[in-house]
Amino acid sequence: MNTVTIIGAGLGGLILARVLHVHGIPATVYEAEDSPSSRAQGGMLDIHDYNGQIAIEAAELSDEFRGLILDGRQQTRFLDREGTVLFDKADDGTGGRPEVQRGELRQLLLDSLPAGTVRWGHKVLEARTREDGRHEATFTDGSVVVSDLLVGADGAWSRVRPLLSSAVPVYSGTAMVETYLYEADTRHPATAKAVGGGSMGAIGQDKGIMAHRESGDTIHTYVSLTRPLDWFAAVDFTDPAGAAAHVAQEFTGWAPELTALITDGDTPPVLRPHYVLPLEHCWDRVPGVTLIGDAAHLMPPNGEGANLAMLDAAELAQALAAHPGDVEAALSEYEQAMFPRSARIAISSAEFEEATAGQTEEATAEHLIKVFSELTPGESPFDHSH
Repeated sequence: MNTVTIIGAGLGGLILARVLHVHGIPATVYEAEDSPSSRAQGGMLDIHDYNGQIAIEAAELSDEFRGLILDGRQQTRFLDREGTVLFDKADDGTGGRPEVQRGELRQLLLDSLPAGTVRWGHKVLEARTREDGRHEATFTDGSVVVSDLLVGADGAWSRVRPLLSSAVPVYSGTAMVETYLYEADTRHPATAKAVGGGSMGAIGQDKGIMAHRESGDTIHTYVSLTRPLDWFAAVDFTDPAGAAAHVAQEFTGWAPELTALITDGDTPPVLRPHYVLPLEHCWDRVPGVTLIGDAAHLMPPNGEGANLAMLDAAELAQALAAHPGDVEAALSEYEQAMFPRSARIAISSAEFEEATAGQTEEATAEHLIKVFSELTPGESPFDHSH
């Protein structure tokens, strides 16, 4: 097989390159960012034993992965608006969703690849199919790469997706505003106590405050609001204090240790609108090209996105290794497994959201507590979405 061309050096693209390398198949990854450190890589990821960890094992990096796990971060708690703890599940080390820092996991994957595998500073302008049936990607610097196998691992706004599908992401109706607190235990002790040692959710009606204890003494906050894009457009995010105050107004009457996660942030609040692809997004087989991760099945943040991308990548690489000389058989095998898997998660996730949409705070809390109380290792919350 000729070299596989992968667009995007996120976790999916890197797992694909790594598992291919394990099987002796060369690949080149083209990434728009200028370097591994050109931007922050997000916060914590829970890597599930039913998808993400399977990919880590296929990459032969399980021992190294275990070295990244942050003990205690699987603790899960829910609070009401007054800061009262309604549910608290400790991390006893037996859970199937250990937490790691996304940036550290990405660096582990980068370090596992042969030098030169990732070509930094290559932002795709357009991908097209040539008359000979192969595909080419044109980069913003004018360079072009021609591929026998082109894989789009380039996320929500994939430039490879149009080769396969006319679907475009649409706004889901919900956005998150992201903030950080540093030195939380010493500078914000009441808030740190409320968050606990892992993840905390305080859920209201069409809004919520989620926070996660990261490495060191850092708390990463995601404020969720179900509002039209016009509502967010009226918030001046170039004025960090004003934007935080505007968002915090939506939580008037909530406990100060919770609203401090918004108003006392040590970083400017960042808006993250959620976009989605159709729940059962799929395409007809097109020779020599496919998609993994958000490029294939973009859904709202539900804890599954990175895990699904990694499993997509591992299974695609394994299919290619199992069908030497028959790329189409490999792509067909991969897609026939990926389409129903991602559709099931997308539909269950949507049902999970619908079960709480418009509910009172009490009803929402009751639903969440029931779901998380019934979770067993190796099980997704969306298995309990009904």
